[in-house]
Amino acid sequence: MALAHRKGDRLAAIERRSAGRAILLVYTRHRGSQPSGGNCLRFCLWRDVVEHGDPASIKSGDRWCPGLQKKVLYAIARCRTAALGGHRDRCVGCGHRAISYNSCRNRHCSQCQTGARNRWRAERSKELLPVRYVHVVFTLPHPLAPRAYQNKRLLYRLLFQARAATLLEVAATAQHLGAEIGILSILHTWGQNLLAHPHVHCVIPAGGLSVDHSRWIQPRSSYFLPRQVLRRVFRGKFVDGLKRAFRQGKLGFYGDQKGLQNPKLFRALVRSLYRQDWIVYIKPPFGGPQYVLHYLARYTHRVAISNHRLVSFQNGQVSFRWKDYAPGSKQRIMTLRADEFLRRFLFHVLPKGFVRIRCFGFLANRRRATLLPLCRQLLAAQPLASSPCPASPLPPSTWSCPHWGGPMVVIERLTAKQKFLQAVDQGGSLDTS
Repeated sequence: MALAHRKGDRLAAIERRSAGRAILLVYTRHRGSQPSGGNCLRFCLWRDVVEHGDPASIKSGDRWCPGLQKKVLYAIARCRTAALGGHRDRCVGCGHRAISYNSCRNRHCSQCQTGARNRWRAERSKELLPVRYVHVVFTLPHPLAPRAYQNKRLLYRLLFQARAATLLEVAATAQHLGAEIGILSILHTWGQNLLAHPHVHCVIPAGGLSVDHSRWIQPRSSYFLPRQVLRRVFRGKFVDGLKRAFRQGKLGFYGDQKGLQNPKLFRALVRSLYRQDWIVYIKPPFGGPQYVLHYLARYTHRVAISNHRLVSFQNGQVSFRWKDYAPGSKQRIMTLRADEFLRRFLFHVLPKGFVRIRCFGFLANRRRATLLPLCRQLLAAQPLASSPCPASPLPPSTWSCPHWGGPMVVIERLTAKQKFLQAVDQGGSLDTS
């Protein structure tokens, strides 16, 4: 009896999984499962490639599309469609009703970053200092870019560590600044053409705390810290960390990179890195606290390609805009096969749990609560007050009514199965009123 019971449980689980796949298949192909807002082009592109693309490159688990990347693709393809369920909304003024579909909330989906970016910006607004800020960018040289795909977690972590150690060490030197600085850093791994271009954006208050924490030290140069010194120190620290990881057997090289497992060839790669230009870009101090918030929003929750850059998807070819930074910085159109477009996009999927926004110095998580009030005290400034949210007796609004302009409030939650059954009851047409 117990054996039969367990067997029945297994069969029931299989039936539930099959039913879930059937519902997903119906909805991802149903005309009513279009995104409930925003630019539909990108989502149509993802669905067309995943559902009707080359099965050898997507569905069979090709080596360039392992499990994590496939999970990202499916999340983006189903974002804001009936496959993820939704909610029915009603305008508090005119009574207009509409259905909104849930988002995937994947950090690689451009459609889901607005809310996360706004929440992050609201939290950081309390930590800004009334000083000007400096924008510094550290970029890995071109020979290291293709190796990063096979060692993402290690090389990206090393990029963060080498860059932070460089800034903190150079800033602490008396001949340059002689102060402890705070650093907010954001990792980007792409260029405008979606090829590998790992770099870290750093936003730094212009100045820092003295060694004894008794005064605030202003920068002596308009460029904050000497660029040539930063280049040399950054190169040395990163290459040292790379050689240490190789000695410890932490680096993996596969495919056409497999030869680098040979110590002799690896040493040749290291020598070539010393002949490369290690790019460190420094923008002179700009704006104050309010401008910095607007400036940061352009970098914090950006993904490899945003919706507005997509132009068309026809005959298996994806066209998108990109900025050519050659002399003139002209806007151009690039056309790629769908599988090549996906391959380039998936290169920038970060390892699970990898933190791409990090703070160092007096902005580090464990020191921020103690040192930020001290910085404000030395600058004779008060903490920036966050704008209070007005009290409202109405439920939280999701969006505005397209007819009356009033707030739309949620009156019913809908699961994917409910939407499927509703469509069947209505003869195959979804209720999008």
